[in-house]
Amino acid sequence: MTSTGLPNPSGQSDPSGQPGPPGLPEPPGLPEPPTLADLGADLLVTTRRQRWTALARPFAGVLCFTAAAWAGWWWLTPVIVFGIFVAVVTVTHDVVHGTLGLSRPATGWALFAMGLVLLESGHAYRATHTRHHRLFPHHDDPEGYPAELSLLGAAFYGPVFLPRLWWWSYRQGRDRGWLLVEAAAPAAALTAGALAWPHTQGVLVYAVMVIAGSWVYPLLTVYLPHHGYGDTPLTQTRTLRGRIIPAVFLELTYHLEHHLYPQVPSHHLAALARRLDGYLAAHGVRPVRVV
Repeated sequence: MTSTGLPNPSGQSDPSGQPGPPGLPEPPGLPEPPTLADLGADLLVTTRRQRWTALARPFAGVLCFTAAAWAGWWWLTPVIVFGIFVAVVTVTHDVVHGTLGLSRPATGWALFAMGLVLLESGHAYRATHTRHHRLFPHHDDPEGYPAELSLLGAAFYGPVFLPRLWWWSYRQGRDRGWLLVEAAAPAAALTAGALAWPHTQGVLVYAVMVIAGSWVYPLLTVYLPHHGYGDTPLTQTRTLRGRIIPAVFLELTYHLEHHLYPQVPSHHLAALARRLDGYLAAHGVRPVRVV
C-alpha cells in the first residue's frame, strides 16, 4: 500500500527529528482540509496547568494503586490500572507530538518516565508512532501492521507487539541507550516483585497487570480505529463522538482528528472535532456515535 497521508496542516516538522521516506503523491481530488489558522490558533495552546496535569496523572494513578493494594482493595486495582493506561497513553501521545511545550531534554526524560510507569519503552513509541503518522498505510509501518490483521489476529498479536516495536526502533540506530535501559524495566519489575512478595504482593501484581494490559494495544489502538481503511486520509481511520466514552479515554477517541492535526494537544481534540463537523459532513465522514 502507498502512503496517502495529508501534509501537516500547520507546516510543523516532526518533533522527533527522525527522517522518513517521502510520501507518494496524493490521489487526485483529495479535499484540502482547513488550516489551523482557519480553525483557530487557540487549539495549539497548552497552559502550564494543563501541562503539569497531564504529566502528573500517571503518577497519581500509581499512588492510587499503592493505596488500594495497601488497603487490600484488590477488586479496585483493575479500574485504577485502566486509568493509568489512559493517562500514560494520552500524555505520551502529546509528548511525542511536541504539544506540551517541553524542551528536547525534558522530552527525552518524559518519554522515559511515562514509559517506565507501564514498563514500556517511550523512545520506541516515539520512533514507531511518528513513522505511523508519516506512512500509514505502508509495509514499513510497524505500529500500523495490526490493521492488516483479522480481529482475532490483532488480539493474538498482543504479546509480541511492543517487543517488535522495540526491535524495529533499535535497528534504526537512534536512542539506543534509552532503549536498552527501557527494555530492562519489565524484567527488573518482575524480579523486584518476586523478591518483595513475602512482604507485599502489590509490586508483582502491578507489573503483571501492566505487562498483560499492554497486550490489548494492537486491537484497541490500531485494529479498531484503522481496519478496513480507505484510500484517503478521511477514510483511513475513525472518530468516535459522545460525552462519556471520549471523556473516560481523555479524548483519545478522536482518532481521525488526531491524524489530520497531530500538532493539536489531546485536551483540545474535542474542540477540534466540533470545528471540523461541517468539513467532515461535507465529505461524507460519519462519526461513530457512542455514549
